[in-house]
Amino acid sequence: MTVSITDVARAAGVSTSTVSRALRGRPGVSDEVRAQIATVAAQLGYTASRSASSLASGRTFTIGVIAPYIGRWFFGTVLDAAEKVFSAAGYDVLLYNLGTPETRKRFFTRLPVRKRVDAVLSLLIPDEEEAAALRSLEVPLASTVGGAREGFTVVGIDDHAGAASAVRHLVNLGHRRIGMISGASEPLHWTTPLARRRAYLDVLADAGIEHDPKLEADGGYTVEGGEQAMTELLAASRPPTAVFAQSDEMAMGALRALRRHRLRVPDDVSVVGFDDHELAEVIGLTTVAQPVTGQGAEAARLLLEQLDAPDAEPPGHVQMPIRLILRETTAPPSPRGPQ
Repeated sequence: MTVSITDVARAAGVSTSTVSRALRGRPGVSDEVRAQIATVAAQLGYTASRSASSLASGRTFTIGVIAPYIGRWFFGTVLDAAEKVFSAAGYDVLLYNLGTPETRKRFFTRLPVRKRVDAVLSLLIPDEEEAAALRSLEVPLASTVGGAREGFTVVGIDDHAGAASAVRHLVNLGHRRIGMISGASEPLHWTTPLARRRAYLDVLADAGIEHDPKLEADGGYTVEGGEQAMTELLAASRPPTAVFAQSDEMAMGALRALRRHRLRVPDDVSVVGFDDHELAEVIGLTTVAQPVTGQGAEAARLLLEQLDAPDAEPPGHVQMPIRLILRETTAPPSPRGPQ
């Protein structure tokens, strides 16, 4: 026999509207009554009807997520953390993987999420036209990449400050030939590589170190790309004694290339990454830690807050903490190597 919301209300001694508010996490119900209703509902085996809740609230109980690369560690980790928050609140996720210019253009032309989602989490940086298209949906919008933008709650980090701390660490160790593995060719409008490169150049200039373009290589933000980029840097007439990789995955590739060239880390070459990937501690990688999981969870939480309090002013930009973690891949330059 199917248990209805009326059965729960009768057993708990409250109205059906009180049961609805309590089980949906809506205000107007005391913690004590909410706990009592949850207990009764569990004992009776009551499961709320998604269609009935949607009709009553006007919601779809679905969050749209748009991403450029769901297979990349950063995007996958953010998505996983956000989905857990949405799922715990009773929401489904509708994912759009916009990994090519064609699929991206088609998405923003058609906007298939219209009237299908209650909010949108963007893991890509929209241009002005794309941002305007998302705002036209008239639903809460959040992002975990890029800087502040109109109509969005952006949860992110200070990429310039994080990269500067990594390069400054190498300078303070005494390195003067400092290379960088970047990802300038990565997703359209993605500002992260630009901000981290600017920090690299700024720190070199502050230290009085002349920038050598031959000490930069594009690693495409992948392990394989990092390995190829490190190989290019080692082929320079005066290779670097230290390398800043803009992501831990590229740093891992760099370490693999150094190992294949029979070079020791950090004795011959120091390497510092960015992210604090889940494997960074395992391989002893010095890196700039950013709370990737925390960014996804916080963005999801703020979207749900906006749905529950639509009249409240949402935060425009939330900056998460970063920190340099010193491990085994960085040390002062060897007196035998180029300075």
